[in-house]
Amino acid sequence: MQFLNTEIDNLTFDEALARIDELLRTHAGGRVVTPNVDHIVQLEKNEEFRQAYQDAALVLTDGQPLIWISRWLGCPIKEKISGSDLFPRLCELAAEKGYTMYLLGAARGVAAEAARRLTQKNSGLRIVGIDSPEYGFEKDPQRVEEVIAKITETAPDILVAGLGTPKQEIFLWKQREQLKGILAFGMGASLDFEAGNVKRAPRWMQKCGLEWLYRLCREPRRLFKRYLVDDMKIFPLAWRYRKDRKR
Repeated sequence: MQFLNTEIDNLTFDEALARIDELLRTHAGGRVVTPNVDHIVQLEKNEEFRQAYQDAALVLTDGQPLIWISRWLGCPIKEKISGSDLFPRLCELAAEKGYTMYLLGAARGVAAEAARRLTQKNSGLRIVGIDSPEYGFEKDPQRVEEVIAKITETAPDILVAGLGTPKQEIFLWKQREQLKGILAFGMGASLDFEAGNVKRAPRWMQKCGLEWLYRLCREPRRLFKRYLVDDMKIFPLAWRYRKDRKR
């Protein structure tokens, strides 16, 4: 379904998990992306990011504000499927079906702690590799080769990248040939959440679309520009696409 400046898969949470299971069963590989307001704004100006989205195997909507906008546009999205909610369910699926997983990203030690906690919670979950490359590694072709070699050596079914947006989506898209047969997810801060390094907003704030406010209050210096300057561009953008739909 066309939504603003991207195509999305308009699925419920259970339908999305079934589609992911099918992709894993058939070793189709590819990438799963979860657009939120920030992604939609960045898609307007970042060509590589757009290409990464156009080539994705699955596009699942993350963020209650996008659900509200979809209703206002007259093309309602069935359900919010955030990466942070999807990740634990993905681990449950992997443990149940025997799919192997590789964790890439976050600060040193965070992915390892996330792996420890996830394997404790999910009996049978096999995390076959962990790597937390240094900041900016993606600009060094030799380091990229080393990182990819470590992943392909373990041949995981699932690759979870927590490198931040749009870096994780563009990195996974650029390495798509080397990662054939692996289903890769850009999960942002999910590794930090699972490691207990960063707390998620209370459930009621998530349901009310206020998770951004909770994160802003906790990290105002880092997130001020993103939430209160850049992401405000969603309003004129949504208005423009609404007029285009009417035409």
